[in-house]
Amino acid sequence: MKGSIIIIIFFTTGLFAGIKGLSPELLKEADGTLYALYLLMFLVGIGIGTDKNIWPMLKNMNLKIILLPLSIITGTLAGAGICSIFLSEISLPDALAIGSGFGYYSLSSIIISQVRNETLGIIALLSNISREIFTLIFTPLLAKYFGKLAPIASGGATSMDTTLPVISRYSGKEYAILAVFNGVILTLFVPFIIAFIYKLT
Repeated sequence: MKGSIIIIIFFTTGLFAGIKGLSPELLKEADGTLYALYLLMFLVGIGIGTDKNIWPMLKNMNLKIILLPLSIITGTLAGAGICSIFLSEISLPDALAIGSGFGYYSLSSIIISQVRNETLGIIALLSNISREIFTLIFTPLLAKYFGKLAPIASGGATSMDTTLPVISRYSGKEYAILAVFNGVILTLFVPFIIAFIYKLT
């Protein structure tokens, strides 16, 4: 949990600095998180590229690889549907739409805000950010007790970017390719699934 605690400390420090106005003006004007993400992706790419065991493993998976994002979609929607039973103020379609962000909070919250209202958009934003933070913090435990694929499932769409470094570290570099593939597929599916849900209502 040492790595997770360090992540929480940095996140909390940044949050405090932002609230108190202590962050440098340069960081306010430029999107520093985007460049940090680029750097992380570059370093993860180097790690994957130097591991000669990853590509043979990927070839052996064939079409089985598609089962991962499909399972995550099914599990997420099932979980969101169950949650709607206990949340009287949120309808089943809204709960499913919120869950359909799969951690992709920026796009899903915008779509839901436009289709429904801003309140649900904010709920979608917070819900999907929580999924990402949960994955960043608990990936060591998920990988240890629930298997190497658990962090990828937890990360959802973020498994191709923000949560990829921690997934690669604790699940293994050989799972990084799966994580990227999973994240790409889920990211592409987000707008279509949300639109499909609201078309049915």
